[in-house]
Amino acid sequence: MPSLISSLVRFRRDPRLLKLPPYLSLLCILVGVASLLVLPLNSYSRRTYISENALLPGQVHTYFGGSDQNVFRAYKHEVNALLGQSNKAINDHLEPILAAGGLKVGRQNYTYRSAGETYEGENLYAILQAPRGDATEALVLVSPWLSIHDVPNPHGVALQLALARYFRRWSLWSKDIIFLFPPDSLTGPQAWVDAYHDSHDGRYVSALPRKSGALQGAIALDYTKADPADDEGNGSSRFTAVHIVYDGVNGQLPNLDLINSVVNIAGGQMGTGVSLQDMWRHNDGYADRLRTMLRGMLRQGLGAATGAHSAFMAYHVDAITLQPYTATAVTPEGNLVISGWQHDEMAMGRILEGTFRSLNNLLEHLHQSFFFYLLMSRERFVSIGTYLPSAMLLAANYTIMAIALWVRSGQAVPKPDAAVVAAKTGAADKKGKAVEPPASTTATSSGAEERDLFLPLAVVALCQALGVVPLYLFNHVPAWLLTPVFAVFALVNTVLPHLISRALTNYYRATVQQYDLIKSFSLLLLGMFLSSLATLNFSLAFLVGLLASPLTFMQPAPRSPGSRLLATLLLNHISPLAVLVACCLWWQLDISEALRLAAFGWDVWGMYTAVVLWCVWWPAWLVGSVVVLGRPAMVPVPKKK
Repeated sequence: MPSLISSLVRFRRDPRLLKLPPYLSLLCILVGVASLLVLPLNSYSRRTYISENALLPGQVHTYFGGSDQNVFRAYKHEVNALLGQSNKAINDHLEPILAAGGLKVGRQNYTYRSAGETYEGENLYAILQAPRGDATEALVLVSPWLSIHDVPNPHGVALQLALARYFRRWSLWSKDIIFLFPPDSLTGPQAWVDAYHDSHDGRYVSALPRKSGALQGAIALDYTKADPADDEGNGSSRFTAVHIVYDGVNGQLPNLDLINSVVNIAGGQMGTGVSLQDMWRHNDGYADRLRTMLRGMLRQGLGAATGAHSAFMAYHVDAITLQPYTATAVTPEGNLVISGWQHDEMAMGRILEGTFRSLNNLLEHLHQSFFFYLLMSRERFVSIGTYLPSAMLLAANYTIMAIALWVRSGQAVPKPDAAVVAAKTGAADKKGKAVEPPASTTATSSGAEERDLFLPLAVVALCQALGVVPLYLFNHVPAWLLTPVFAVFALVNTVLPHLISRALTNYYRATVQQYDLIKSFSLLLLGMFLSSLATLNFSLAFLVGLLASPLTFMQPAPRSPGSRLLATLLLNHISPLAVLVACCLWWQLDISEALRLAAFGWDVWGMYTAVVLWCVWWPAWLVGSVVVLGRPAMVPVPKKK
């Protein structure tokens, strides 16, 4: 045993041990990416199933149809006549219709300000009191006047009016049903749900005059796919499939049982197609599964609202948006044809009826199924226990390098040869013999060297604090100034690493140990932030961890100007600003519009993606750039007397 302990101690001090961490970090990155790419395989994914037996989706007979179709057509005529009118004029027309059906009607005004612009409107909602309930629980059906793409939604509004009249005739409801008509999909639902939970700012958002019980679920209807044969509202808007949108703000997801229930009702009972993540054609192969999963990760990583349902997620209310559409297929001749059986609005109403009948059966809030998952098709998913190690491995690679740099910074620097020092500095005695520099006062008896922590901590703290500047600017500058401010910040972003590096070189004479400590502290913070973020928003943590992975291997570049320039250019290509510009080019989005939407998400939805971008990723990149441009000072030697 003593010999084993002594061998381990000698192995711990072996300098070859410090050569392993870079390879371990690279292995963590490769394994993390590979473990994500194998998830679409059957061996790593699972089939979806209903965990809450009380839901019983598809087990009831739906009756919406027949004479209700004439009611829907009448409502559609009235709604189409309101196109182009103001928000208040529309609510003035719809309120008597809801009140005549025996519903309790309420209206709510709100005003939001973001990026120098004002967003105001008025929500209209009606409450159907459950005949068999005590007003302690409620379900919500939302039909915004404008969809997420600012397209009018008259079919959805008319269908919701018809369903409100239809639901009023049934005595089987044990939960109240709230019919919400917001003016849009971005601000109206957020103002309403904030006021419903008394977490609104009374200066800008009015309180609700009427309330019901705790919200158990919400379904939003985005019915903007009109039939070309629809002549003045006399025809019908037909569809062949339903697109389910389920992503919430900051990557929040509804309970998987809610999605599975709609898939069971729409795809099984009603015989319509079901799609996810804009995958209009899905053959359930590996490529389509992977594409669906990556699209879901990208939406989750952005953290923006994807529909009227997203506002409910922050209050643990499970919600989704249903979008009927017409699926198409490509013939061998290259022609597009309609794929699947065409359904009318009555079929969509029966899908909503079956969904609300299932949610009405709940005895408690949805809790048995998964809240953290990645969907690869409507019947295939992976849970958090399977995909979380991918992000954790990416975060671990930063921690491994941070620990290795900390250990290396504590090792004693080899003492330079006396003759070499004398030749370089001219230090010699009167007889011409070289004078050996005195031993360092910071070296310990064990061969370790005391760490100089003040400068590295100050540099890392400065870079972290600078992240508040772009976070404040891009969330408070008016929209018309966002583009010039971004251009100025991009210029500063290019020059700032050179200024910090020059200060460290010329004024503070930073040593190799101090550069190691600067990089160590920065990577340690990055690994800690990403590992914590992975449990809240896996996709955002994985994407940032993957894009920032080159920072793990950044070292002070050689003194050759060409090598330093090449390393700087490579690092600038993976900067947060470069990635932001590349994403805008990919989506054909103006940079000012992207920044305006980010500021809107910060002010209205409470989206924290900007915090991760400017206060986590950008400071780490800034430190990495300073390290690459660094010129560590030589080992200090005594001056000539």
